[in-house]
Amino acid sequence: MTLISPKFLFVPVSSAAGVGEYMRSLIIAREVERRWPNATIQFILNRHAPYAATCPYPAALLDDTPTKNIKAVNDFMSFFLPDFVIFDASGRRSQLAHANKLGAKVIFISQHKRKRSRGMKVLRARVTDSHWVVQPEFVIGAISWLDRFKLRLINKPAPLVIGPVFVNPDESTQVDLLKRYDLCAGEYVLLNAGSGGHMNAQGYIVEEFAKAAVNIHKATGLHCIMVYGPNYPKEFTQVSGVTAIKELSHVELISLIDKAKIAVLSGGDTLLQAIALKKPTLSVAVSKDQNYRLKICQNNDLTVCAAHNAESIALGATKLIEGDSLQKLEAALELCNCVNGLNVGMKEIAALYRSKFGCT
Repeated sequence: MTLISPKFLFVPVSSAAGVGEYMRSLIIAREVERRWPNATIQFILNRHAPYAATCPYPAALLDDTPTKNIKAVNDFMSFFLPDFVIFDASGRRSQLAHANKLGAKVIFISQHKRKRSRGMKVLRARVTDSHWVVQPEFVIGAISWLDRFKLRLINKPAPLVIGPVFVNPDESTQVDLLKRYDLCAGEYVLLNAGSGGHMNAQGYIVEEFAKAAVNIHKATGLHCIMVYGPNYPKEFTQVSGVTAIKELSHVELISLIDKAKIAVLSGGDTLLQAIALKKPTLSVAVSKDQNYRLKICQNNDLTVCAAHNAESIALGATKLIEGDSLQKLEAALELCNCVNGLNVGMKEIAALYRSKFGCT
């Protein structure tokens, strides 16, 4: 019996600023490889993204984000002939249509209302086999009755709300990390401003996180782990009470967040992952599209928010650690139904796999 060697093509948004879509695609790709070891996995990336040169899978490199390179992406799909194409917050309708025409199962991932609405447009939905929403429903809300009606007319299901996608904390990794950085579980603060490339009028926002880390240590005595992110271009120095780290793998970051007393995070995917882990957080919007998400999470007592300056971050984190708001957050987090969406997404891929190949 000949083993099926399925081809998976991942097309995430990729730029010099953000890293979330690429990281999510990488997490899914690794789980695909674990599930189907004989699968061929390929990425299409912007060559100017800092992670383009370190992607562990073969990557076709473009001069801009794939959405803006319609012909190049379509030409590559014609050459590669994928069985599955995962567009993570990327892709023009013509690109999805081309993948569909080639016989691929097309998955579109959206992370906010505007992208979700785009994915539900009739001409795009017709050529999409599965539309995933990587936000909890309490953040993004339900779709309208009109959208449901239009999707029924073309015999397409409503977008599947799977929530944040991440690798669960690994116990052995946690033991190694705590030993490596001389930490005790529950006795340190982890700070991370996402990719490290976001800026405000004063410069890189991650630098405000780093200044805040020093003040949090002085105020609370807790050691701080400051993760700068792959897109931060400058050098940094070690300061007493703060361990500065350029970059952690996804599983390392999740594992350290899980064992921290609190985490100070940007309003990107990692915040939702921390909420799913029931970890108290102080959150900071480092881009405009994060403000709405943070407002909803704060209104549901799932995080507390601060402005993107060192004083606000340090004061907010200190109050969270030393005040009674920590217990309030912990209680609300225990009741929250936000879970890891990786397993949900993989079940959907397995169903598409069966429909294409007639086996698992």
